[in-house]
Amino acid sequence: MSGIKSQDIVVLLKLVSLEQERLRLRDTGVEHREGPHTVRDLEMQLGISKSEVNSSIRRSLASGLALRDRVDGRPRANARILLDFISHGLKFVFPATPGAMTRGMATAFAAPMLQGLLVSAGEYIYVWPSAEGEVVGQGVKPLFKSVPIAARQDERLYEYLALVDAVRLGGRREADLAGERLAAAILAP
Repeated sequence: MSGIKSQDIVVLLKLVSLEQERLRLRDTGVEHREGPHTVRDLEMQLGISKSEVNSSIRRSLASGLALRDRVDGRPRANARILLDFISHGLKFVFPATPGAMTRGMATAFAAPMLQGLLVSAGEYIYVWPSAEGEVVGQGVKPLFKSVPIAARQDERLYEYLALVDAVRLGGRREADLAGERLAAAILAP
């Protein structure tokens, strides 16, 4: 089995988002009739092929970034380990380098849910290149090519991925702030 790939982080963050939505619905008294999300569901929601989603889950389980649920056996992100990896290793394993100016979807410090919370030292904002993008900024290659599409469908996932990019692109202070906000969001009851 090969090492972790960047799309594994996207899949794990989507699993966190789905679990949080399930818990939110349960807490509001709405019966959640859906069973565990299938590889096909993840393929449709993330734009990552079924075989890649399946391989991603296997790699994440092997590395300890994911665990099998004790009750239903479905894969779940190992939140604390995932956060440690994002905070301390991600920017070295999957570095982000700002590129040319392009139209795209705001990420990192410029993402709508982060505006005013994190401040970039640069004069330009960062964007994931996308033809459907609404802003112009320095292009940043996302963790996986379908990230802009997946983020448009799931605001919580968008926030997580933007925070991950803030960790990847930010200096020590910005990365620490983004990591703290990500931890608060992911570990929230």
